Amino acid sequence: MRRDEPPITEVKLLNPRLTPERLSGKHLILDLRAIDERQQHYNIEMQVRRFAAWSARGILYLARLLSEQLGTGQNYRRLKPVIGIHLLDFTLFDAEEQSKQALWCFEMRDRDTPKVRLGRELQLNIVELRKADRLGQLPERLSAWIAYFEHWREDTTMSTHTYAPVQRAIEKLRALSADEEARYWAEAREKALHDEAPLLLEAREEGRQEGEQLGLQKGCQEAARETAGHLIQLGLLNDVQIAQATGLSVAQVEALRASGAP
Repeated sequence: MRRDEPPITEVKLLNPRLTPERLSGKHLILDLRAIDERQQHYNIEMQVRRFAAWSARGILYLARLLSEQLGTGQNYRRLKPVIGIHLLDFTLFDAEEQSKQALWCFEMRDRDTPKVRLGRELQLNIVELRKADRLGQLPERLSAWIAYFEHWREDTTMSTHTYAPVQRAIEKLRALSADEEARYWAEAREKALHDEAPLLLEAREEGRQEGEQLGLQKGCQEAARETAGHLIQLGLLNDVQIAQATGLSVAQVEALRASGAP
């Protein structure tokens, strides 16, 4: 992901303890700050849930990392680039023409001449983990880390990845799994994700009822498909259960799953 960037020299976990309030909230974000040998600043996040203002939030925090580097009266030349690396456990770009790309790099570039970049001060890299895992064909190191994030509980899958840093991460995770508190927070996280399914269904049901009252049957069908897509992403229900919850046929749900629809 970082290609030829210099080694990281400093890493800080900003939210080291997952509280029940954070686990049951909307966003559930793991947030890291890092600095490399050139003093470039990194914001590294992993998010498990999608929300409407995601891009605004991401850009805001990158801009803060940039502005916080300077005190009053200091020279702008002191500014070091700020690089965001955001790992998303959901599909952010779901248009058909975006279905074959899972790695994205956003910078300040001219709209009509994108080869022209306005400085290096801000950059945001995005990895859509589920899409990347499905598409494959990535460099070995990145592929191994994506597999780790998506399949860390699947011993058979992880045994095929021999990349040493990932293997060390797996060993560390197994050690943590033996700790009582780690098990507690893992179970709490799982509960938070399970709780999201009925909340999502309730919201979609309200939208479906409003659509029926207005006679917008086409809108209801689209809402049902969107709900099914979100439930497929959560991975908590099988196709029959999703069909019962949304009113779609099992065949429609199977087609959505096969297409990788969010």
